[in-house]
Amino acid sequence: MHSDTAPARVPASTSPTNPTDAAPTWDPQQYLRHAGHRARPFLDLLGRIPELPTRAARIADLGCGPGNVTALLADRWPAAHITGYDLSPEMLHRADAEYAGPTGGGGELDFRHGNLADWLPEEPYDLIVSNAALQWVPGHAGSFAPWINGLRPGGTFAFQIPGNFTAPSHRILAELCDTPRWRARLAGHGARYIHILEPSGYLERFTELGCDADVWETTYYQLLQGPDPVLDWVKGTALRPVLTALADDEEAVEAFLTEYRTLLREAYPTGPRGTVFPFRRIFAVARKEP
Repeated sequence: MHSDTAPARVPASTSPTNPTDAAPTWDPQQYLRHAGHRARPFLDLLGRIPELPTRAARIADLGCGPGNVTALLADRWPAAHITGYDLSPEMLHRADAEYAGPTGGGGELDFRHGNLADWLPEEPYDLIVSNAALQWVPGHAGSFAPWINGLRPGGTFAFQIPGNFTAPSHRILAELCDTPRWRARLAGHGARYIHILEPSGYLERFTELGCDADVWETTYYQLLQGPDPVLDWVKGTALRPVLTALADDEEAVEAFLTEYRTLLREAYPTGPRGTVFPFRRIFAVARKEP
């Protein structure tokens, strides 16, 4: 590790401590149904990442999912050794099967099991990046110091996360989980993201760490197609904890989805060319001093 001091361990409070924090079961195929919309924020983030300290860069992708955006890193830095880390065996299996191996510029792409709640750099990195994953990690800002510490001088830590947790899609989910019918089984499953900071909070953290930081937000007005497209979208992400909790009861799953579907149709009416689904994202690019 290239650093003046050894990295501190991430506080234990960032690890799951109750059933609602248990890792959900992921469905790569469902997640990739909206791959174009999901990849766009990462491409916007990628465009703001500065050049890295070394040509044959060492890169970590935290929360790599099915690997489709990890592969975009190899397009930008073809000589890099890139490792995607994820907690989901389903996602890692898909990523490894589709993308692992040598890259066209002499680099390498591989994937490993890793829990973002306690992941630490095991070697100097030129870039640590995370795409739509840190919202699943309570207290993730507490990891910024050891992650920045694990960068080479002039290296970059960059991420983007959803910032739409007060939107109707998530507010309705939280309220439905807390209704008398579902409270005993699902209380807390729909309101897991209160630890997300505002952009100013992330900027303050990186400034305190001595980084040159660029923090911004964007709301994408996505035009989704098909029947009940917002429900189809959240089935790949925010709804995963609920579907995991009810997985052993198909009747309950269908009943919950029926209620949620009705409420989403009211909140997101279908127009003549599709359903408008606003999605706010928060971005940060923090460069360590050379």
